[in-house]
Amino acid sequence: LSNEESIGYLRHAETKHGRVAMAAVTGWCVTALGFHFPGAIDYSGTTFESLGTDPIAAWDALSGAGKFQIIGLIGFLEFHSELAKPHVMRGGTPGKITPLLGPISLWDPIGTMGGLSEEAKFVQRTKEIANGRLAMIAIISFFSASFIPGSVPFIPNV
Repeated sequence: LSNEESIGYLRHAETKHGRVAMAAVTGWCVTALGFHFPGAIDYSGTTFESLGTDPIAAWDALSGAGKFQIIGLIGFLEFHSELAKPHVMRGGTPGKITPLLGPISLWDPIGTMGGLSEEAKFVQRTKEIANGRLAMIAIISFFSASFIPGSVPFIPNV
């Protein structure tokens, strides 16, 4: 696993998992703080507010179709990232997501990276990887504290 193709593939996987973890930590914190979207989450009238502030209970309260939509979107993005040309194992940029809808990029939706030099982009990507690693530790800590009380000293009562 020491050739350039493998390293690119592993870096791409680490970046994607870090992004998912950052989204999960953000969602966990937002839910736990009681923030929610207005209105209903489904056609039967279940509101976002009725899901509560416990992230585990909120996930359990989602319908099977709702869970399928979330997991399906993640699967679609995973599949789409494998279609990139050049592929990450053939010299592509690890973590780069090609635009799905014209000029709108999921990786840089407001265009902050466009004017940066390659060195500055490298620094920003390195920061993203570091933040993703921290988020992976954080989300595992949240789950551990939820299912095994006292397992995470800094999270006493999740």
